[in-house]
Amino acid sequence: MKKFLTLFLVAVFSLGLLAGEASAKRLGGSKSFGKQRESVSQQAAPKAPAAAPAAAPAGGNKWLGPLAGLAAGGLLASLFMGHGFDGIKMMDILMMLGIAAAVFFIFRALRRNSAPQPVPATAGGMQYSGYSQQPAAPALSGGSMAATASTRPAWFEDEPFLRQAKANFLRLQDANDKGDTNDIREFTTPEVFAEISLQIKERGGKPQRTEVVTLNADMADVVTEGDHVIASVRFSGLIREEEGASAEPFNEIWHIQKSTSQPNSSWFIAGIQQVN
Repeated sequence: MKKFLTLFLVAVFSLGLLAGEASAKRLGGSKSFGKQRESVSQQAAPKAPAAAPAAAPAGGNKWLGPLAGLAAGGLLASLFMGHGFDGIKMMDILMMLGIAAAVFFIFRALRRNSAPQPVPATAGGMQYSGYSQQPAAPALSGGSMAATASTRPAWFEDEPFLRQAKANFLRLQDANDKGDTNDIREFTTPEVFAEISLQIKERGGKPQRTEVVTLNADMADVVTEGDHVIASVRFSGLIREEEGASAEPFNEIWHIQKSTSQPNSSWFIAGIQQVN
């Protein structure tokens, strides 16, 4: 019975400290869902940027939690197996709890101090931070809706659209980190909103932190299909989805559509497509 209790305590301490090491995920969770367009995905993908180096201490940072858990579990095992709890008093229990709390806060402070500082991102010549920038405009704007089926609308302008697309990308990453489904709802079709809100629920709605290090946006295609204009924007760059880790390249296409039958209609994200 004593051996079983010892192993149980080791597991509890290890898993408890590992719980804080889960990595975050960007909006969409690196998945493809919603509207997909094979003609766009077959186009040549831009070169993936090199991964940004992480701070030197970060390499061992992710092991602090597991090592602390094993150390604490090993200490308890030693006490149990060596009858270290024989004749234990309340003051001894309080002392051990105090030591455990001190170890926890020390390791948490080490993780925080050894994490690299956010690196400003460069997109289209503009300097911005993936967290401080809060774009005010909730939607992308366009001109009159005079367009024919399966053609690029004459009124569409790439540069203004891409500038706002970048701002909205950052805003939505921030909303996803906060679990702000109300903000996400304003930008997405019901199908896309359902998938993203499900991903937020699967993580328990807990806040997380991702860091957009660099961001590029290119217009992959603009067409009119039925009663919608679809602008396919290819986003690429570097994003950090785990504290203390190196930023990783990403490459995905957002299909953003606008109704041609409703005057002054807004743009909505209708699908996210990963580029292979």
